[in-house]
Amino acid sequence: MLEVFTWLADWLVYGLGGLEPDSKLASSLHFFVEDTTKIFALLVVMIYIIALLRASLNLERVRHYIQQKNRFAGYGLGAGFGAITPFCSCSSIPLFLGFTSAGIPLGITMAFLFTSPIINEVAVIMLWSLLGWEFTLVYIAIGMIVGIGGGMILDTLRGERWLKDFAAKAYSQAAERPATDQPVPEKPSLSLKDRHEFARDELKEIVGRIWQWVIIGVGLGAALHGFVPDGWFAENLGSGQWWNVPVAVFAGLPLYSNATGVIPVMESLILKGLPVGTTLAFCMSTVAASVPEFIMLKQVMQWRLLAIIFVILLVNFMIVGWVINLLSPWLFNGML
Repeated sequence: MLEVFTWLADWLVYGLGGLEPDSKLASSLHFFVEDTTKIFALLVVMIYIIALLRASLNLERVRHYIQQKNRFAGYGLGAGFGAITPFCSCSSIPLFLGFTSAGIPLGITMAFLFTSPIINEVAVIMLWSLLGWEFTLVYIAIGMIVGIGGGMILDTLRGERWLKDFAAKAYSQAAERPATDQPVPEKPSLSLKDRHEFARDELKEIVGRIWQWVIIGVGLGAALHGFVPDGWFAENLGSGQWWNVPVAVFAGLPLYSNATGVIPVMESLILKGLPVGTTLAFCMSTVAASVPEFIMLKQVMQWRLLAIIFVILLVNFMIVGWVINLLSPWLFNGML
C-alpha cells in the first residue's frame, strides 16, 4: 500500500518534473513528496479512527482511577495517559494543575508530563510509516521509561516541596482529604453522528495545529537527505565516541519542535549514518526539553524544581543515547 506514495513521487519528480534521479535536487524533492503525502494520508485516516475511539473518554474518570491506584501502578498509568493524549508539552500544563489539585503525587503527574510530548498518536503514526513498527515500539518503550523513571526520582526527592505557593497549597489540601470512592459522573453517551462530528473536529484541530511542523520537518529532512553527503554524519558525529551523545543532546536544546516536526529529521539523520542512539538523544532533547515548556512550568514551579527536571531529562536522554548505540547491532539489525 505504501508503495503508492513512492510511485506518486516518481511520477511527480522524475516524470512530470523531468529531473534526473541522480541529482541532489531530485533526491530532495522525491524525499519531500513521498514523505509528506504518506504522512498526511496516514494522519488523516489514523487520527480520525483514534478520535472516534476516544470520543467517549472521560478525563475525570481517568484522573480518579489513577488517584485510587498505588504509587507504583500510578507511574505506569500516568505515563500511559500521557502517551495516548494529544497534548504538546505546553498544552499539558492545565492538566498538570488539575492532577496536582486532585492530590495525585507529583511523580505520577510528571510521568504524564514527561511522556506526553514524546509519545502521541501522531508521532507513532509517523514513526511507523517512516521507520517501521520495530523502531516505533522501541521509541514508545523509551518514552515510557523516561516518564516513569523521571516520576519516581521526583517522588523520591519529594519534589512537591518546590512547587509555587498556590500549587503547593492546592496539592497539600487535596492530599490531606480522605480518599473517597464516590463515583465520577458518567459522560453522556454519544451517538455515531456525535462521534463522527467529534472525530472530524479533532482531525481538523490536530492537522491544523501540526501541518506546518510536518512541512518544516520533512523539508529539513529532505534537505539533509539530498544535499548532505553520504557518510558525513557518520564521520563527524558517528565515531562512537562517548561525547557524541552529550553533544547531540545539548545541540537539541536551543531548538524547538514537537514530535511531528522532528521525526522526519530523525529519519534523514539515521539514513545519513548518524547512530540511532545519538539521533534519539538529539530529537528527544529537542521535543521534551524545550524553552517554551520550561517557561510554562515556571508558572507553577520554583527554579530548584525546574533545574532538577532539566537535569533528569538530560541525563535520561544521554543514557538512552549510550544504551541504544551499544545495543543497536542487536536491536536494529537489518531494520534500518
